[in-house]
Amino acid sequence: MALNKGSISTADGSALVRIGNTTVVCGVKAEIAEPDLDAGTKGFLVPNLDLPAMCSPKFKPGPPTEDAQVLSDRLNEALITSGILPLESLCIYPNKSVWVLYVDATCINYDGNAFDATLIAMVSALKNTRLPKATYDELSGRTVCSRKTLAPLELKRLPLSMSFGIFDSSKILSDPTAFEEPLLDTTISIIINHENGGLISVSQLGLGSATSDALSSYDD
Repeated sequence: MALNKGSISTADGSALVRIGNTTVVCGVKAEIAEPDLDAGTKGFLVPNLDLPAMCSPKFKPGPPTEDAQVLSDRLNEALITSGILPLESLCIYPNKSVWVLYVDATCINYDGNAFDATLIAMVSALKNTRLPKATYDELSGRTVCSRKTLAPLELKRLPLSMSFGIFDSSKILSDPTAFEEPLLDTTISIIINHENGGLISVSQLGLGSATSDALSSYDD
């Protein structure tokens, strides 16, 4: 795996990740918005993955593909489930002003297992993010930012995903490629906390399953 942080100078945080032949670049853009009425002290974390036609012949030009939408939903669930960033830490002034972090990832070369690569890219980009000091003026009702003082995000966990494909109910493949993915019965993604190895979540795509012998042999 190759990782390069700060690769996009115009973003508030960024990272480029390559796992095998799959390459994903991610940039974080921060904006100021009003919070939801029922969550006045919580900001927003908005992840999104784009799978453009240039990254693989599998994808065609046009609106976001179903694969991209499914992966974006899975990434959003992974980040929320992990509790990577308390949304309260994005509050500038209760009920008036909060940060919105747009975590936009683009796959520039697709060779399977985009979920793992994108999650690493998003977490690395968030870790690289620096926000300007922001203050809310009650008299004018405006939020003022000063880029003289930049602060990192208060990340609590660093989720890391490992995906495995199950083929013919008896063989387990780690980090499946684009050639292998259509042949799989199911894919299992295990997300752990990179800092202490604690289990965060396990998700499965597909209805297949692995035999106990296959699991035992892989564990060995």
